[in-house]
Amino acid sequence: MIEFSREIKPDAEAFLANLRREGMPRRVHNLEFWIDDEIQDALCKRFDLTAGISRNDPYLAEKRQIVIRRFLGYDYVMAGLELEMFSKHVTTADTSELARQGGRTFQDEHSGPVMSWEDFEKYPWPDTATISDRSLAWYEQNLPDDMCLIGHGRGHFAEYLSALMGYETLCFALYDNRDLVEAIAGKLREIFAGVMHRIVQFNRVKAVLASDDMGFKTGTLISPDDLREFVLPGHKALAELAHEAGRPYLLHSCGNLREIMPDLLDDVKIDAKHSFEDTIELVTDAKSQYGDRITLLGGIDVDFLCRADEQGIRKRVRETLDVCMPGGGYCLGTGNSVANYIPLENYLIMLDEGRRYGE
Repeated sequence: MIEFSREIKPDAEAFLANLRREGMPRRVHNLEFWIDDEIQDALCKRFDLTAGISRNDPYLAEKRQIVIRRFLGYDYVMAGLELEMFSKHVTTADTSELARQGGRTFQDEHSGPVMSWEDFEKYPWPDTATISDRSLAWYEQNLPDDMCLIGHGRGHFAEYLSALMGYETLCFALYDNRDLVEAIAGKLREIFAGVMHRIVQFNRVKAVLASDDMGFKTGTLISPDDLREFVLPGHKALAELAHEAGRPYLLHSCGNLREIMPDLLDDVKIDAKHSFEDTIELVTDAKSQYGDRITLLGGIDVDFLCRADEQGIRKRVRETLDVCMPGGGYCLGTGNSVANYIPLENYLIMLDEGRRYGE
């Protein structure tokens, strides 16, 4: 069983300086877009992390996040508004060792709740002024001083176009019902701008992250031109709101985005990019291509982490840090998220090698 080789304490100021690429950081900083609940549960059980928190505490979830993140060596907690927008899903069995209760859920590609103008009028579009900010408000007052908040700004423009219409319906609508696509995109711009306005009112929020998968292995899920018309303007608006409030705009997006990277860099003006997959782009290659313009996040491939042994993981982490650390602007992490099918031991080895780096 892996034990961390040395203790590190959160340092939000150094973490933020690293995000701003203000020179080589004194130690490796970590960032993950998501850590599956099953991984968090296994951590708490193995290391008895929540022994001092009452199960009846109304803020058990928030206190648990702080304890877990500090144990793992993160300088931040991520939180956002409790926004819910329903869509259609299908479920299948989860075959991972840390199986998800109820199975794995996937988006229904064939249909969604907004497939027509009638559906559009009936859909319960959320009012962002009334969405609960309960977690953000608690963290604002109770987060330890050496940590910061990353606000989850949502920004699911491409994802929700697909989720609300169904991917197949969206593809047809891009040819024969573009007005409906634009109407949905306009609603999403309005909703996520409202979310951003509220998030940046919290002083402890020092950066915002949007997540919006726009591609697959060899290209974008809809054409680059359609992304430029219906999706990227939303991200540009959110980035402007974040920048006006003095916060960097971090983007998580899966898939091959090569054709729209100039748009993300020059027009949207993202400050950081997350999600790297070896079959699409190595994070070390991204460092040489545009690492002088934005911060790079993660990049230790998920498939690699599932299959590699300890020696291989440590070697890859060291080699990645050798390339990506100089000048700042890199945070160690997985290529996508800490999914429940990644062996827990392998995830901890990745983090431990980051702790060892530069000793």
